[in-house]
Amino acid sequence: MLKTAVGRFRFVALLEGWSFLILLFIAMPIKYLGDWGLPVTIVGAAHGGLFVLYMITLLLATISARWKLGRVVGAVLLSFVPFGTFWLDARIKRDPA
Repeated sequence: MLKTAVGRFRFVALLEGWSFLILLFIAMPIKYLGDWGLPVTIVGAAHGGLFVLYMITLLLATISARWKLGRVVGAVLLSFVPFGTFWLDARIKRDPA
């Protein structure tokens, strides 16, 4: 999976997706229900770094695989949707071109 630009993008997309879910469904409830903001600080920083890495690897995969603009815009938009990167990964796995 990590041998190609698309494979590296898929890997980072999965990490970014997991960090987003952990932020939304674990860290944020702890902050607002438990009145403890440290998990959001830690997970939010990790998620932010992974999001930047997601965008960089998306650019590299786009150049390498010559993806069309529609796929790139879809990948950017899906990064803002919970479970979106997992759906994107399944789609890329099925049709990498």
